[in-house]
Amino acid sequence: MKPTVYQEKSFRENVNLVFDIAAATLEIEDGLAYVLKGAYNVYQVRFPVKIDGKVESFIGWRADHSEHKLPTKGGIRYSPQVTQDEVEALAALMSYKCALVNVPFGGGKGGLVIDPKKYNDDDMERITRRFAFELIKKDYINPATSVPAPDMGTGPREMAWIADTYMQHRSEDINGLGCVTGKPVSLGGIPGRTEATGRGVVYGIREFFRHAEDKKEACLEGTLEGKTVIIQGLGNVGYHTAKILEAEDGAKIIGVIEHDGALMDHNGLSVEAVNTYNKEHGGLKGYPDAQYFENGNSVLEEECDLLIPAAMEGVIHMENASRIKAKLIAEAANGPVTFGADAILRQKGVVMIPDIYLNAGGVIVSYFEWIKNLSHIRFGRLTRRHQVNQNDLLLQAIESGGHKIPTELAKKICLGPNELDLVRSALDDTMREAFQQIRERYWSHDKIDSYRIASMAIGIEKIALSYQDRGVYP
Repeated sequence: MKPTVYQEKSFRENVNLVFDIAAATLEIEDGLAYVLKGAYNVYQVRFPVKIDGKVESFIGWRADHSEHKLPTKGGIRYSPQVTQDEVEALAALMSYKCALVNVPFGGGKGGLVIDPKKYNDDDMERITRRFAFELIKKDYINPATSVPAPDMGTGPREMAWIADTYMQHRSEDINGLGCVTGKPVSLGGIPGRTEATGRGVVYGIREFFRHAEDKKEACLEGTLEGKTVIIQGLGNVGYHTAKILEAEDGAKIIGVIEHDGALMDHNGLSVEAVNTYNKEHGGLKGYPDAQYFENGNSVLEEECDLLIPAAMEGVIHMENASRIKAKLIAEAANGPVTFGADAILRQKGVVMIPDIYLNAGGVIVSYFEWIKNLSHIRFGRLTRRHQVNQNDLLLQAIESGGHKIPTELAKKICLGPNELDLVRSALDDTMREAFQQIRERYWSHDKIDSYRIASMAIGIEKIALSYQDRGVYP
């Protein structure tokens, strides 16, 4: 018997196929749809850096998918596997994602072909600053036109280097700190940005669980407490998603998949213990308190309530989709389920909360950070103490009527929100509102048969409306 041949599409083709199906549910002119589908522009750079006395050459890209709103927004990815196609696909997803969750940015993305593990900190700083300089020269880093953020292989450290490089070359720009987001708090960052994508994933899943009709379709009931969860990828997004689900929602993390294998424990893993071991040992192998699987991806096929792919694109594909046993797949990564796998999973009755919605937490909180940088004041500075005083007066009024409020409750009521409280509250509200729009479109539209198509259709529709209201046509 001949082996089965699976014809998978590229990541960019997957995004475009979803776009085509979603656009067909809307009344959009073909010419405008064509503009909304492709990248507006792509800039490629190649530059030398001297490492250990030898010149090395690096190649990278910055893509702007849509400039219907400025600045364009999207992370910078450091990976040996980065390609121009991937950067363009991710930029497109950012456009649709920002529109879907009502963040007024166009979509962008950056990538540098590099393996950060091969270089020390000093080398990484030189490479990052040179890459930033090449982008700054062409205004591909600018608080008004193009604002990067962290992505795979980058974090607050790299964003700090980029921001400092920008301010050295554009010292007259009073809003210079807004040239990137995801910075350390000490350099104009915002509390909650590091956890934002993971916390946004949790807020999205919580909102799904508030709707009985949606849970029923996934053969789920009740709350997240006690639900079994498998996480693929224990990076920034996967770690915070798993940690919050375990600590705040009482979910049971039974599986963790990393680059060197996977761990399983049906009684539940300690996320903090696994994460600490993973960091100290560079992998999961040898972890003493769970069953280890050298073939980590096989754990994707284990039975669970929620499967959360939180790392690379394409980990669930046409070859393994038929063996997936999860009731609900929550896409914390970009493009973890291929177009072909999506069709197989839907036929099996697996419900998927799509990446275009679920991992929008990072860009939502990046938007808050950008606003903070442009306004030059932290959230709550002008109002917190006034709110504390008003709450105190309210308590005094209640207790003057003979109603004694317990001391601990009174303390909580009197506390005013700090900046982290405000960021989390606004993120939660944004994720709730967006899912409600998605599910309304899904349940009410005959041509839409998944949250993925509903999400994409809403994003496309909002961008198209922006072009039409401005009077800009192809």
